[in-house]
Amino acid sequence: MLYSILKIWSRLLLPLYVRHIRTDKPEVLGWEGPLLLACNHPNSFLDSVLLDTLFEQPVWSLARGDAFRNRLVRRILHALRILPVYRTSEGPENLHINYRTFESCLLLFQKKGIVTIYSEAKCTNEWRLRPLRKGTARLAMQTWGAGIPLKVLPVSLNYSSYYRYGKNLIIRFGEAIESTDIPWNESEGKRHQAFNEKLERALRSGVIELDKKDAEGRRNIFHRPVSPYMRAITFLPAVLGWLLHAPLYFPIRALVAIASKYNDHFDSIVAGLLLLLAPLYWLGLGYLGTTIWGVGAMSMVLIAPIAVRALLMWLPQTD
Repeated sequence: MLYSILKIWSRLLLPLYVRHIRTDKPEVLGWEGPLLLACNHPNSFLDSVLLDTLFEQPVWSLARGDAFRNRLVRRILHALRILPVYRTSEGPENLHINYRTFESCLLLFQKKGIVTIYSEAKCTNEWRLRPLRKGTARLAMQTWGAGIPLKVLPVSLNYSSYYRYGKNLIIRFGEAIESTDIPWNESEGKRHQAFNEKLERALRSGVIELDKKDAEGRRNIFHRPVSPYMRAITFLPAVLGWLLHAPLYFPIRALVAIASKYNDHFDSIVAGLLLLLAPLYWLGLGYLGTTIWGVGAMSMVLIAPIAVRALLMWLPQTD
């Protein structure tokens, strides 16, 4: 129930945070399971929010196990269709939980479900592919060994910025990997190696690799021009959007910057808070407006999101 509500919520509001999303194979978003989305991991939980929002079918995600230590948080995460995966660095005593998580994934795949796994294991805000861990290969092999016709879909996520509001995204899907692509007559180690090599080639062809200091390269790849006509008709709504939302956006950004020190979770936390709080903020604007100007001011609840979308036409798209 909670997952379904938030999925609708994010589908409505994500276009007000992300300026443009470009995919090379939009038909993939309608695929049914059993499907394992094997992704790079550049932007913390915003990666999962995006995939959950874009795919038509519900998507379960695997996340680092230390987030599940608190019982209440654990229940909330499970309600959001998130399962724990522990690394050795998070305590060898927790590794047995991974077996339960993989068993849950097998049950989901038997029911034609979709699961996201981040094959690099760790989130880092950068434009490059990092070495792949073994978890994706293990889960895929275990699923195929159980006779489940799983497809592993390489997913490359590319962001124009990790700090700006109104970013652009390029999402590239590789060719699906199936059990017939694996040399089953080889040893387990060689099977895992063959799988990871195939997955790495697919992800590397989709991940845009740039130096962090290459601002011009990012502009050339991610920037989407805005016509003079569009700028003209969005100017006044954009000014209104900035004035209305500055009291919401800048305090959130400042508080998250202090708490996170601009770490790799900064952008996702800002996005999550804005997606959750913006509708409440709009209702507050409408209520305040009605007390000052009358019932007609409640229209601000509808005007505010339109003004935000207009503002995106004027904001910088890259760092």
